[in-house]
Amino acid sequence: MSVTDPAHTDLMEELAEAGPVHDLVPEEALYRTLQRFRLPYKFALDEITTKISILRQEFEESHDHSPIEHVRTRLKTPESVIDKVRRLGLPATLSSIEAQVRDIAGVRVVCPFASDVYWISDMLTSQPDLTVMEVEDYIINPKENGYRSLHLLVTIPVFLSDRTEHVPVELQIRTIAMDFWASVEHSIYYKYDGTVPAGLADELKVAAETAASLDATMSDLRSEVRPDR
Repeated sequence: MSVTDPAHTDLMEELAEAGPVHDLVPEEALYRTLQRFRLPYKFALDEITTKISILRQEFEESHDHSPIEHVRTRLKTPESVIDKVRRLGLPATLSSIEAQVRDIAGVRVVCPFASDVYWISDMLTSQPDLTVMEVEDYIINPKENGYRSLHLLVTIPVFLSDRTEHVPVELQIRTIAMDFWASVEHSIYYKYDGTVPAGLADELKVAAETAASLDATMSDLRSEVRPDR
């Protein structure tokens, strides 16, 4: 998005008048400002999910296998945006939030097989109105804790009444096994407030390896049945 858009000027002035973000709880004026600021991100989610829905329906109607198991979307709340601004120590301006907080809008696509992850990624990123900004492949290069997923940061045009904004959306594409592991890991880290006992962290890493092994086995079995993919 362009922070020079006239519609953003008033929002930035409102945010500045509300005071430094790190000094306050989201007050009513600031909350309303961020609600309006989030609208293009909501519309970007609508655009992306429409694309995914079209692909999903096409495969369900025309093929014997759909590479999309389910889809979830997430739009950060004003409180969550403010919390991230605090943690990153960012200036209390919308231009700073635009430039530094890139995961306000997020989509998670869960696929049956690992090969489907890259298939979906290729189909989406080949569409001409979607621009890839960053790719982080945690499937080929898992995180230290065992986390696996394909992350894409893309921008998509949102056509508003007086302008077009190219809005960033974070895409996470993963298998069912990867998603199950990530859900359990998130719950455990939430319970321990981010500080997980070493033994439990080791068990989580072993579980991640088990999930990866399951994905590999299921892919092999699928190849026996459908060698074309």
